[in-house]
Amino acid sequence: MSAGEVARLAVEELRLPSPVVRLSPSVDAVQVVRVPTWLWVEGGVWRPVSETAEVPGVSVTATARPVRVVWSLGDGGEVVCGGPGTPWDGSFPADAASPDCGYTYVRSSVGEPGGTFTVSAAVVWDVTWEGDGQSGRVPGLVTVDEVAVTVDEIQALVR
Repeated sequence: MSAGEVARLAVEELRLPSPVVRLSPSVDAVQVVRVPTWLWVEGGVWRPVSETAEVPGVSVTATARPVRVVWSLGDGGEVVCGGPGTPWDGSFPADAASPDCGYTYVRSSVGEPGGTFTVSAAVVWDVTWEGDGQSGRVPGLVTVDEVAVTVDEIQALVR
């Protein structure tokens, strides 16, 4: 077998962690029109993953590294983040926008099927391999998670 063929075996053995969508307000809470929503994926997904395949005379190691998260927000909006995003915590003001990965809805999900938008996070992986004096790149590996999110509009009455 050639190094390229063994590389395919190593790539097939990669066990890439699936992202877990996190939002603030939380996935279980209602998102609010014109209020920033923080987006992030669990930090455990943001690490390199390697696998080695061997056949007599040839050993190849494939390494996948997460490079970006492509968020589809369900209302036609898309956000591309160069990292996992920052988890919201109580040290940030409640109305603050995420410093690196966020979105603000401009309409509610009331008229959508089930009254929700489907939000997905697709982690795009850069996969390289090395072995037997050769190297290469494997494009197109993606892991995805999706959740249903309710977005509501709040009307204020000023007196």
